[in-house]
Amino acid sequence: MSESAAKIKLGLQKKLLLGNLKAERDWGYAGDYVRAMHLMLQQEKAEDFVIATGETHSVEEFAKLAFARLDLDYKEFVKVDENLIRPAEVDQLVGDNSKAKRILNWQPSVTFKQLVEMMVDSDLSYMRNSI
Repeated sequence: MSESAAKIKLGLQKKLLLGNLKAERDWGYAGDYVRAMHLMLQQEKAEDFVIATGETHSVEEFAKLAFARLDLDYKEFVKVDENLIRPAEVDQLVGDNSKAKRILNWQPSVTFKQLVEMMVDSDLSYMRNSI
């Protein structure tokens, strides 16, 4: 979504086709997850951990923030394509990070809004340098 938003801002793409805008996911920053992996490797014994933010945001929220970062209204560019809606779509996916918080003293440092803005800024910069 962030790449498409950047392309639309630069006039390289006209619209973004998405499936279920209401689907909610646990979006997180890779750097936070790498930090969690490092903390796991420091433990005396190997254990399984769920590394997640513990909160969900919809596809629509992501699109809204991504386009807003570029001073665009997502409603003008995002279109729902029924063919992209998965028949067995899980409406909400969220991870329980309580064990990682408790044992690793880990928690995500990048908010959802910060994540989207970082992605959009990175994609826009990349696109501008590629033209």
